[in-house]
Amino acid sequence: MRAIRRFTVRSVLPEALSALGELAANLRWAWHQPTQQIFAHISPDDWRSTQGDPVALLGAVRPERLEQLAQDQGFVAWANSLRDDLNAYLGEPRWYQGLEGPRPRSIGYFSPEFGIAAALPQYSGGLGILAGDHLKAASDLGVPIIGVGLFYRSGYFRQAISRDGWQEESYPVLDPDGLPLSVLRLADGTPAQIVLALPDDRALYARIWQAQVGRVRLLMLDTDIPDNDDALRSVTDRLYGGGGEHRLLQELLLGIGGVRALEVVSELTDQPMPEVYHTNEGHAGFLGLERISTLIGNGLSFDEALQVVRAGTVFTTHTPVPAGIDRFDRGLVERYFSTDMLPGLDVPSALSLGAEDYEGGSPEVFNMAVLGLRLGQRTNGVSVLHGAVSRGMFSGLWPGFDRDDVPITSVTNGVHAPTWTDPLLQELARTKLGTGDTTVADWRSDAVTDGELWAVRGDMRRQLVHDARRRVTEAWREQNPDSIPPAWFQSLLDPSVLTIGFARRVPTYKRLTLMLHDPARLKAILLNPERPVQFVIAGKSHPADDEGKRLIQKLVQFASDPEVRTHIVFLPNYDIGMAQLLYPGTDVWLNNPLRPLEACGTSGMKAALNGGLNLSILDGWWNEYFDGENGWAIPTADSAGDSAERDALEAEALYDLLENQVAPRFYDRDGDGVPQHWLQSIRHTLATLSPELSAERMVREYVTRLYIPAAAAERVMTADDHSEARALAAWKERVRAAWPDVSVVHVESGGLDDTPQVGDELHVRAHVQLGGLAPSDVAVEVVYGHAVHGDELAETHAVELAAAPPSADSSELVYSGTVQLGRAGSFGYTVRIVPKNADLASPAELGLIAVAH
Repeated sequence: MRAIRRFTVRSVLPEALSALGELAANLRWAWHQPTQQIFAHISPDDWRSTQGDPVALLGAVRPERLEQLAQDQGFVAWANSLRDDLNAYLGEPRWYQGLEGPRPRSIGYFSPEFGIAAALPQYSGGLGILAGDHLKAASDLGVPIIGVGLFYRSGYFRQAISRDGWQEESYPVLDPDGLPLSVLRLADGTPAQIVLALPDDRALYARIWQAQVGRVRLLMLDTDIPDNDDALRSVTDRLYGGGGEHRLLQELLLGIGGVRALEVVSELTDQPMPEVYHTNEGHAGFLGLERISTLIGNGLSFDEALQVVRAGTVFTTHTPVPAGIDRFDRGLVERYFSTDMLPGLDVPSALSLGAEDYEGGSPEVFNMAVLGLRLGQRTNGVSVLHGAVSRGMFSGLWPGFDRDDVPITSVTNGVHAPTWTDPLLQELARTKLGTGDTTVADWRSDAVTDGELWAVRGDMRRQLVHDARRRVTEAWREQNPDSIPPAWFQSLLDPSVLTIGFARRVPTYKRLTLMLHDPARLKAILLNPERPVQFVIAGKSHPADDEGKRLIQKLVQFASDPEVRTHIVFLPNYDIGMAQLLYPGTDVWLNNPLRPLEACGTSGMKAALNGGLNLSILDGWWNEYFDGENGWAIPTADSAGDSAERDALEAEALYDLLENQVAPRFYDRDGDGVPQHWLQSIRHTLATLSPELSAERMVREYVTRLYIPAAAAERVMTADDHSEARALAAWKERVRAAWPDVSVVHVESGGLDDTPQVGDELHVRAHVQLGGLAPSDVAVEVVYGHAVHGDELAETHAVELAAAPPSADSSELVYSGTVQLGRAGSFGYTVRIVPKNADLASPAELGLIAVAH
C-alpha cells in the first residue's frame, strides 16, 4: 500500500542535547570531521543508512538512545564543546577581517546550483560543486558572501542503469522539512515571500529557504507553494529541466527574485545589501536588470543605472562552447519584460544587453552569456586556457581589438580541501606533520615515511573497492528485488591493483569511451598478468542527451564482459557521497576531453589533493599545472584530419602511456613492496598542488583581484547621489557619438639605424583626428610586439604617447613617444586610439578603437 502524501517529522531533542540540533543545523558538518564523528557515534548503523546526514540521523535514531545519551555527561560535554567550537568559528576574525583597506561589506553570489553535501542534492555537476566549494572556502576565510539559488523539489535526477546498459532517470521528491534548511520568516512568523509579475496578469510567488553554510547564508527560492497555480508551482521542479519558457522562468526567478530575496533578508536582519554581485555563469544574469529597475525608480536613467550595476558586477563564464550557453527567443523575453516585472525598465534597452548584434550572431536570440558580459565590468574564465578560449569565443563583442585585449581574465577554479581530502590522509598529516590542513603540511618531510604514506594510500583504495562492491550490489537489488546478487560482485576490483578513476558529466566532448577505441588492447591492459589495471567509472548524461546515454551504454556493455567485469565497473548515480571515496581511492585520475573544450575540470584536482596522479589531455587546469612529475600529459592530435583520426591517435597515446609509463612506475617496488618513484610523485603532487588547487586560493584571488576593485568602483558610482555614474553615462554617450570621426591619420618613425639592435629606441609620431573629443578622452598608444604570420603582432605591449600642444592652423593633433627594443627577433608596431577614463576597467570596455592603416 502506498501513501498518498509523505512528510518528515523532526525529532525533539532532550534539552541536554540541544547542542546537537545547533550542530546539525549548520552545514559546516559537511566538512568538519569532529562534528561528523559525534553524529556517527550516536548510531553508527543509522549514520551509514542516512549517508552521513545529521538531520536524517536525528530523525531515525530511537528516542531511547537519545535519552541515554542525554544522561551521559561525557557525551553532553563532547556535544557542548563542539557547539562552542562552532560558535567560535562563526564569530572569530579570519583572513578577510585582517585585510587592510576598504573591502566589500557584503557580496551576493548567485548560482543555479550548489553542491554542499550529499544530504542537499541541489547540483548536477562541476558548476554546482564549484559553487558549494566557493561558499565553504568563503566561510573558512571569513568572506561576507551570501549565496542565492533555487530549491528544486526533485534536484537533478537519480540515475539507474537498465539491463541493456541504458541510463534511466527518476525524480524523487525532496521534502525540505527533512533537509538542513529553514524557512525565512517575517517578524510575525509568517514565511517570507517574493513575487514576480508575469504576462497575462499572472504572478509568480516564491518562499525563501535558507541554509547556513558555516558563516555563509544560502538562500534558495521555492515556487511549490499554494499561492501559485499548478503550472507555476512546478517552476522549481527540477534542475535544468523543461524547455525554453520553463528555463526562462527559472532564470528570471533566480536573478530578479534572488535580488528581492536579498532585500527581504536585509530588512529582517539589518544587514547591508551586497556591494558586489557575482554571477556564477549566465543563468543569474537577470539580477542586473532588477538592480537597474530599482535604480531607475530612484531617479537614474537606464544608462546611468547601467554604470552602477556594471561597476559592482563580476561575471564568471564556465562554458568553452557556444552550445553550452542559454539562449532564449528574443520575442519570448520581450513578452516577459513588457509587464510590471521590472518597473520603469526600457524594454528595447534591456533587450539590447542580450542581443547577438555582432558578426555571426542571431538577431532573434537573447544570449545570457552576452548579457552577463555586458552587465559585468569584471569577467573571468575558470582556467588560464579557458580565459584565452573565452576571449576568442566572445571577441565579437569587442570588434577591432586583438583577442588578448578582450577584457576577460581568468581565475583558475579550486576545490575545498577539507571536503575532498580523505580523513585518513588528514589524520596522517595531523599525527605526523602537526597539522590537519593538508594544503600546508610539509609532505616532503621524513616525519612521514614512504611506507606510512603508501599504507594510507592503500587504505583509501580499499575503501573505494568496498564501496564499489556495495553500490553495485545495491543497484542489482533495486533492479532485481527477488534475486540474489551474483557471487562475483564480491571479487569486483582488487585493493592491490593500479586503480584509474574517471567520473564526470557525460557530454560527448568529454569522451567517456575513448578508452574503448581498441577493446582488445584495453583488455590486454586490464588483464596484464604482471601489471594489471582496473577502472572505476561514473557519470550522468543529461536526460535529453541520447548520444551521451549511448556512450554510457557502450561502456556498461563492455564492462559486463565476463573476462573483464571484475577489472572495470560503472557505478550508477554519481553524487557527492560516491565522489568522496572515489577520488581518494584512485591512483590515477583520467581526463580525456577534446581540447580546448574542458573549461577547468576540477575532478582531477580532488584526486590530486589525495595524492592521486593525473593522466590527462592538456586542457583546463592541467594545461597550466602539469610539470612532468605530478602525472602524465596525453598528447593532443590537434592537426588530425577529422575527429575519428584524432580519437584514434589520442587513444593510442593513452594506451602507450598506460602500458609503458603508468603501470611500470606503479608496480616498480623496492624490497618492502613500496613503489619509491610513485611515492616521490605523490609527495611532489601533495606538496606543490595542494595549496594551488585549494578553493581558498581561488576565493582569495576573487577577493583581491575582482571583489575589492568592484566594490571600489561601485562606491565611486553611487557617491554623491550617483553623480559619477551620471557623468560616466554622459561621457560614454559623447564618446560613442564622436567616434566615427576619430582616426589615426599618419604615423612617422625614426631613431633607428639601418640595423636596429637591442637597446635602441624607436621614436614614434602619430597625427590623429579626435572628432571633437578632448585629448583627455582618449589614449593614443603605440602597440608593439613580435611580428608573426606576416604582419600579425604577438606578445604585445602598449605605450601611451604624449600629446603635443595643438596647432592653431590644423585640426590634427600630434602624439609622440619612444619604444625601447628590448629583445631580438622580428619586431612590429602600430598605433591605436582607445577611449580613456578613470572609471573604465579596460581600454576595450566600450568596444571602440581606431587603428593606423
